[in-house]
Amino acid sequence: MSTTVPSAPATAGPHPPSVWRAPSLSTRWWPVFLRNLLVWRKLAIPSLVGNIAEPLMWLVAFGYGMGALVGQLHVGGQTVPYILFLASGSICMSAMNAASFEALYSAFSRMHVQKTWDGIMNAPISLDDVVLAEMLWAAFKALFTVTAILGVMLALGISHSPKLLVAWPVLLFVGIMFSSIALIFNALAKGYDFFTYYFTLVLTPMMFLSGVFFPREQLPPIVRAISDWLPLTNAVELVRPLFMDQWPDNALRHALVLVVTTVVAFWVALALTRKRFKA
Repeated sequence: MSTTVPSAPATAGPHPPSVWRAPSLSTRWWPVFLRNLLVWRKLAIPSLVGNIAEPLMWLVAFGYGMGALVGQLHVGGQTVPYILFLASGSICMSAMNAASFEALYSAFSRMHVQKTWDGIMNAPISLDDVVLAEMLWAAFKALFTVTAILGVMLALGISHSPKLLVAWPVLLFVGIMFSSIALIFNALAKGYDFFTYYFTLVLTPMMFLSGVFFPREQLPPIVRAISDWLPLTNAVELVRPLFMDQWPDNALRHALVLVVTTVVAFWVALALTRKRFKA
């Protein structure tokens, strides 16, 4: 009589690491950043013109045109010309738009269309470092743009507050925050058309609800309560008083909103990008 020996149960292979694991970052992001910089140098002038032309048109058309009708505004216990109010908000909007455009269209081209990321990751560079480099590169492009705009504003005499030196690093962090948010949509996109949803449904409403063009006191109470937590609102609340040679009220709260938004957005963007690359 033969006996059947039961076979040993198959052992499952190791589970793949979670896409939500902590970021694994190193200094290897720098060559990726430098690569983007070297490529961009060939197109620096057209890129600069494209990035600053629109915000300057907003500033001139609304600041001087509508400003002649609006006159003075009462902000933070001060009476300021409308063009100063608009300039301090529109420069935050410019940082948002410049960072978002770079982290969406340009990053998507490198990731999906040109397959540049795949080529980079053949070197000993991780996906996490590539995403970090793209985020910092988009923030640098935003800082470059707002620096040029800030120079024009100084030349026009809109503000000569020495506290603008503090606004400069704040605007850099605004670029970091919005590039992190944009990379979420970059990871989800199947094509360029997808970004229309982000610009139409997220960025455009934020522009009009964050006090860029008019004081938020004009908003209905429930809308203002929502706008209090918008990333662009907190950026404007930090930057506008610096243009008026004042220190912002509740600066710690506004800074915490920016920091928390940035950390959460970057983590989500990294997780979704890992999922896309199955890394």
